[in-house]
Amino acid sequence: MLPRRLGRIIALKSLYLFDICADFDLALKYIKNDNKLNEKVVEFAEYLVKGTINNKNIIDKLISEHSKNWVLDRMPSVDRNILRLATFELLKMEETPISVIINEAIEIAKLYSGIESGKFVNGVLDKIKTIRNKNQKENGSERN
Repeated sequence: MLPRRLGRIIALKSLYLFDICADFDLALKYIKNDNKLNEKVVEFAEYLVKGTINNKNIIDKLISEHSKNWVLDRMPSVDRNILRLATFELLKMEETPISVIINEAIEIAKLYSGIESGKFVNGVLDKIKTIRNKNQKENGSERN
């Protein structure tokens, strides 16, 4: 498995844990519990988790605004956290192409959630990506 995908999966599991128990330290400890992980995978997963949790209010607002007919708290927890993770990447990791972030989120949803989750995640993120596109156009650095 590719290191970045593994980092995203570890981050998803950690965010899922945080979603259930609201314990930031425990969520980060989960990442470090697997001594077999490459240091770069751990660093990437920690960056994703810290960034997602620290920006959770903004991220949740965006997801809520762009997920038609869905209330955030009523979404499956795995889907909600995949969306949070990918939204953080879309907003804060401009060096990663939008298509890579969305494709990774879809593939992870297919692995860890329900049959229709990939389509749902794709639909929501396709709407959220417009924010990054808009920011890039304003800054003169358009990239897809």
